[in-house]
Amino acid sequence: MTEWTTVACTGAPHCRHECGFAEFEGKFYLFGGRRVQPVDIFDPETKAWTHGSPPPIEVHHFQPVVVGSEIWMLGTMKGLFPRETPLDTVLIYEPGTDTWKTGPEIPVARRRGASGCAMHSDGWIYVVGGIVDGHYSGTQAWFDRINPATGEWQILPDAPNKRDHAPCAIVGNTLYFFGGRESGRHNGQDFEAMFGHTIGDVDFYDFTTGTWSVHQEPLPIETAAGGTGVVNNKIHYVGGESGRLEAYKEMQIFDTSAGVWSFGPSLNRERHATNCCVYDGKLWIAAGSGARGGEPELTSIECFEINEP
Repeated sequence: MTEWTTVACTGAPHCRHECGFAEFEGKFYLFGGRRVQPVDIFDPETKAWTHGSPPPIEVHHFQPVVVGSEIWMLGTMKGLFPRETPLDTVLIYEPGTDTWKTGPEIPVARRRGASGCAMHSDGWIYVVGGIVDGHYSGTQAWFDRINPATGEWQILPDAPNKRDHAPCAIVGNTLYFFGGRESGRHNGQDFEAMFGHTIGDVDFYDFTTGTWSVHQEPLPIETAAGGTGVVNNKIHYVGGESGRLEAYKEMQIFDTSAGVWSFGPSLNRERHATNCCVYDGKLWIAAGSGARGGEPELTSIECFEINEP
């Protein structure tokens, strides 16, 4: 394996954390996060940042999903800490036209933010976990799916663990849900307590049998709000935060075939509250926060080339 490289760029993205990061047609789109600010667009060929239009509303705490020519955001929140509120509709960005639009309505009883989201080859977006009342209360084990073509919403069996600030990833016909914490576990005043309630279990859902299980191999270092990307059927989980450290550098790798975790090279800069992109056999991560509470917000982008079959 190589090491992570901090990329020298032309231009820079806006400072942001609790943001989305997604690849579409060879370019990376950094959007959302606290405050309303323009989309930042990175070209990995020229190493240059340019900028697009801002969203119509603030949107943060989400795992973006590419759907055809659009990028969908659901399982999201808006507003201020600690009583952020979930969005009542899907928010959609169209890279080709640099425009935003409102997507399907989310059922009232299933609205939450800081959820894991992933697109399956069956054409449905799967949404798992999340929290109903910002960082205050209501962490869920909910599992749902939405059909982007029709807007149909279906409720599925709950995951084994309730958690928020956790990503998910689909490899083959299995969805993996890992990391994260139960943010509502505090006394309503000592919000530092929530960071210690991370979750080690790795939940996985078999689409063939329609059942959840807990994997025998837990996450080695429990963190929340890390970025993730799948390369060669291996899940790469990068960075995060916990009650022990405000931000992590570690990259934890889950080999879905062997069912074991290992460690890869660490980031050059600790970070959490952002996502990863996978492109051209490389893993990319940008922006996020280098410590607790969004400070400092980062503008750097790092790249890791995966030299393995």
